Amino acid sequence: MVGFLELDAYYSAAEFEADVMRLLPDLFARNDRAILCGGSMMYVDAVCRGIDELPTISETVRSACLEIYDREGLDGVTGRLRALDPDYLLTADLRNPRRMVHALEICLESGRPYSTLRTGTAKERPFTIRKFALVPERQEMFTRINRRVELMMEQGLLEEARRVYHLRHLNSLNTVGYKELFKYFDGEWDLPTAIARIQKNTRVFAKKQLTWLKKSADYTILTSPADIATIESHLLGR
Repeated sequence: MVGFLELDAYYSAAEFEADVMRLLPDLFARNDRAILCGGSMMYVDAVCRGIDELPTISETVRSACLEIYDREGLDGVTGRLRALDPDYLLTADLRNPRRMVHALEICLESGRPYSTLRTGTAKERPFTIRKFALVPERQEMFTRINRRVELMMEQGLLEEARRVYHLRHLNSLNTVGYKELFKYFDGEWDLPTAIARIQKNTRVFAKKQLTWLKKSADYTILTSPADIATIESHLLGR
């Protein structure tokens, strides 16, 4: 599920769940184990727990919500959600534009508060799930993140971002790495500042992942990528 969508294509955790569930029977026909590896915990949960049935967002509603965000920013989106679904705001990540805009889309498309459609009920899956999380010592993790950003720059991230700069309005490019370099192209930041911000924002994302993991008791924590023996013992039942 990497590199299979156009930049302007709409995609959601619900669509990811459906795509993976269609793919798994073929994978299991060739091997009795499949590995799902990724950083977005919502997408991981969509496959492992299932996701609530939500309406498909029409292009009209999607465009209207993005226009609100572009014109009024996150405050405009939050203000409308305060009127349509105040209960959602009690637990929402108010600093996450993507989730806030999506919540507004659901409210407008369904005609109901988003919070009333979120049951949180786990679906039964016809396979056994084993979860692993790589959580090194924090300073080591931050050092690895900083170096990874440097490697991305060495391997052409700047040129890649420049090629899609004219498409910067797309939601798919409102991500760590691109948005900081876009500010460099705009002249708001110099390049060293943009790179430092990519590193910082990636570290912030990692902290959010760790917060999510703390709420989940079903992960086996690995402190080193070399801890293969622990993974094998769980996967092979040793």
